[in-house]
Amino acid sequence: MKFILGTKENMTEYFSPEGVVFPVTIISAGPVTVTRVFSKAKDGYDSVQVGFGAQKKERVSKGRAGAMKGAFYKYLKEFRLKEGATSEVKEGDNIDVSVFAPGDKIVVSSISKGKGFQGVVKRHGFKGGPRTHGQKHSEREAGSIGGGLRTHVPKGMRMAGRMGSDRITQKNLKVVFVDKENNLMLIKGAVSGRRGTLVEVVAK
Repeated sequence: MKFILGTKENMTEYFSPEGVVFPVTIISAGPVTVTRVFSKAKDGYDSVQVGFGAQKKERVSKGRAGAMKGAFYKYLKEFRLKEGATSEVKEGDNIDVSVFAPGDKIVVSSISKGKGFQGVVKRHGFKGGPRTHGQKHSEREAGSIGGGLRTHVPKGMRMAGRMGSDRITQKNLKVVFVDKENNLMLIKGAVSGRRGTLVEVVAK
């Protein structure tokens, strides 16, 4: 199983050797360090914990510092592996972007941009009310939320609220180009999140 952590940089265009242009997202990927290996015999499941990104010592709690084996990382993430696959990795191993190759199908997870508190027109795409029915400053209001004969607001009613900052998982994305020297990966299409967002990349 191939996996890595990285940060979203920006979007650009990539021209293939055939002259085809693709919109791509640049990911600054790895290297990551294996900080712990979980085995089914000892822990009940197989997975690998990795650390990514340098962090100041004073910004790391004692509990997390102990899990990092003396090093200090900004992020700690765990990846589930197939049964018996943990025998291929050990603590202290470094994983860089070279484990991926152009053409690999991947699954990417990241946190989307936060947009703060938004109304129903922006958050849910409501049409709003017409100005011709006596409205002056209420075109973008939600309207009735009771639902006729009900004496309460139905569960799941779409209303104004915080928008964005959700964990988004995008499947069937493709690696277009890998730059091992600069630890960069180009992924076809858009990846959710702002610049600097932590991105988890796992091969399908």
